[in-house]
Amino acid sequence: MFETLKNRRSIRKYLDKQVPDELLDPILETALYTPSGMNTQKTVMVAVRDKATRDLLSRLNAQVMGTNSDPFYGAPCVIVVLADPERYTWLEDGSLVMGTLMNAAYEAGLGSCWIHRAQPVFDSPEGKALLKAWGLPETLKGVGHCILGYPAENPAPKPRVEGRIIKV
Repeated sequence: MFETLKNRRSIRKYLDKQVPDELLDPILETALYTPSGMNTQKTVMVAVRDKATRDLLSRLNAQVMGTNSDPFYGAPCVIVVLADPERYTWLEDGSLVMGTLMNAAYEAGLGSCWIHRAQPVFDSPEGKALLKAWGLPETLKGVGHCILGYPAENPAPKPRVEGRIIKV
């Protein structure tokens, strides 16, 4: 586990090869065991492998940034993490799920990266329409997009910033 946590990197270049169920399902199941405030388990994950939906999410995300580029870096799979904003720990709970997804993906031999802007995407009319189409409450808030795929790069670790550990 220590090696996984130390060696996982954000991947920003992917092979054109879809993530199969035999890798995706254990990643999603592992994320179900992520801790949540008072064990409420209110986060929801939507695994998107349908190209049209993936491309729509990419376009909506790019619109938030004001660009036409693919903010998902060509990754074929996007796991949207959503949470119930009625829970005061919704953002923390969803963030922990994002971390679990990325570490589980690395353990499965896949690349991943946390792509932000899920909140404005799912606050938009198009995002609300997706939630409705998925049978989810329109009140859910987007926490993040966890992109997954086979990495086409292997970035080296960057040096760690000194002075970030204090023992008392």
